[in-house]
Amino acid sequence: MALHPQARAAVANAAGDLPVTDPAFDIVAERERARTAAAAQPRPEVAEVRDVDAGGVPARLYLPAGYDAVVVHAHGGGFVLNDIEVHDAAVRRFANLSGMAVLSVDYRRPPEHPFPAAPDDLAAAVRWLDDQPDLAGLPRFVHGDSAGGNLALVTALRHPGRFAGVALVYPFLDPTASFDSYLTAADGFAPEEAAWYWQQYAATPADLRDPDLAPLLSDALAGLPPTLVTTAEHDPLRDEGEHLVLLLAEAGVEVVGTRYLGQVHGYWRHTDVFDAAEPTMWQVAGWMRMHINRAR
Repeated sequence: MALHPQARAAVANAAGDLPVTDPAFDIVAERERARTAAAAQPRPEVAEVRDVDAGGVPARLYLPAGYDAVVVHAHGGGFVLNDIEVHDAAVRRFANLSGMAVLSVDYRRPPEHPFPAAPDDLAAAVRWLDDQPDLAGLPRFVHGDSAGGNLALVTALRHPGRFAGVALVYPFLDPTASFDSYLTAADGFAPEEAAWYWQQYAATPADLRDPDLAPLLSDALAGLPPTLVTTAEHDPLRDEGEHLVLLLAEAGVEVVGTRYLGQVHGYWRHTDVFDAAEPTMWQVAGWMRMHINRAR
């Protein structure tokens, strides 16, 4: 299928952006630009929002009225970019439509804090949740997009038996970039940019073979809870996400994989740009609610 017209326009609009691989690319300036752009977005009201210290890690806890489950959210951005402010509007929407509490974790980012700082911060946040009496005993899910999908998967692998489900939106999983979609589906996200993000994240070359960084290499995939993986058709990360679905199915994990046709990497949180963004949120939320209802 060809690019959806909205995806085509987004790719064209981004064509003049300075790539991360350019020596002039300024990480600090790009982070600030993204925060400024996010601050201009409408932010849905949520019944209660708290900024918290989650075991030494800054995080934001969203508590919609009547919440009956908890979602740990890891934001995307190639491990390097974005933060809880950039994802605030999207997480607010997700908390409201799902009816679940969401803990958005402001994990440390490279190059200042390379691997394993980010997964260690997610682990600290999970431990913090265990000590919160208003959240104790509720079903718990872990969710992330892109690099956040990697961190969500690693968090589930590090904490067997702790989550009712794992939901991954176009996860960033394979530092070898060995799948065909890097050659056939790299619309708006160049393979050399993907490689740059991995180079920032890994502290040493050996880290690129560590299952806590490259979870497709994990020997513990069979122990995962039910998992949902969504991919975008025109995304170099498409095939690695769909390969994960195959690995999990072969390991006996209950897994659902969905490919969003015509879409590009990054569409999920831009509901004002992509018609597919909000349906993806509803799919994730509905899948989580299905598992809550099963457990009752």
